[in-house]
Amino acid sequence: MSPRTARATRLALTTAATLTAAALATPAALADAPPASARDHGATRRAMDAAVEAGVPGVAAQADRNRTTWKATAGVGDLRTKKPRSAEDRYRVGSITKTFTSTVVLQLEAERRLSLDDTVDKWLPGVVSGNGHDGRRITLRQLLNHTSGIYNYTADDTFARTYFLKDGFFEHRFDNLPPRDLVKIATSHAPDFAPGTSWKYSNTNYVLAGMVIEKATGHSYGDEIRQRVIRPLGLNATLVPGTYPKVPKPSSRAYGKLAETATGPTYDVTELNPGLASAAGEMISDSGDLNRFYSALLRGRLLPKKQLAEMKTTVKVGEIPNAGYGLGLIERKLSCGVVVWGHGGGIHGSNSEAVTTADGRHSLAFNFNNDWSGDTDAVIEAEYCPQPK
Repeated sequence: MSPRTARATRLALTTAATLTAAALATPAALADAPPASARDHGATRRAMDAAVEAGVPGVAAQADRNRTTWKATAGVGDLRTKKPRSAEDRYRVGSITKTFTSTVVLQLEAERRLSLDDTVDKWLPGVVSGNGHDGRRITLRQLLNHTSGIYNYTADDTFARTYFLKDGFFEHRFDNLPPRDLVKIATSHAPDFAPGTSWKYSNTNYVLAGMVIEKATGHSYGDEIRQRVIRPLGLNATLVPGTYPKVPKPSSRAYGKLAETATGPTYDVTELNPGLASAAGEMISDSGDLNRFYSALLRGRLLPKKQLAEMKTTVKVGEIPNAGYGLGLIERKLSCGVVVWGHGGGIHGSNSEAVTTADGRHSLAFNFNNDWSGDTDAVIEAEYCPQPK
């Protein structure tokens, strides 16, 4: 979801700007071994401190490498009390939800309960129609890799004014819009392009993927994620909250500008209805759980080889160098040649990243408790490609 014009792609469920921070990447030769200087995480800590100096209230991070865990924080979790952030903080993960959603779809394919080549209309007849949208021409694969051309509902001007600017947010932050209504907002606009002819990030794609999961299983996408991913991996800090507006403790406050620019007053935006993000971005987790999830995923614990290969088959994203998008999974080649896989996520007051190497042995996840400043790329680069002091 994206709130405003200038900031739109960063605030809610990561759109293209958040993906830049999330670090898209094109296929590249694996170079998983980080420099030895990465082991002390000093560069990562300095990058976190720099984010706080740039205006981020606080940062919570965890790195896991070869069974060694490093946790760190910077800044505060509450601007009023000055209470520091905790490395154990739970936080809204925004579009990192997309990897969980895609994992369930691919598990269902492995079970032959659906196919990536199925059309959207096969599962959701007539749902994607109008103004040039045609679910009979769009496949599930195209939903998951953002080549469907379906308009992004969070880019709708009325939606943005209602949920991402100050007056609208405080009046409507607990509103509930079912997934079908979110899709209707998208299909009130023309498609961005014909299916399969280009790439553009659209939260609508994953709202639809969640609806397909429900149709194929008879259970909500959240129930399927809980049964198939959260419980088997023991992700005790991870939840699919639905319409529940609070972030369970331990957690910090989340802050936003609720404006079209990154200036002006700062507001506490911690409580809201995350259901407006649906299967595209409503989940809550912590850094330890995210590392465990992405490591397990890349190690093949959640998907058979065929489906993991499908997930890792990327589409080039021309406007972002060294970038490629798979099926809810982003590949990125860093400046020192290390390749990481993961996703980023933004939602009101929260900007998160989670990445791991292809072998799942070196993982990093962290959160900024704001949505207007801070360089997430710098933190990732510092962890995997640290420069001398």
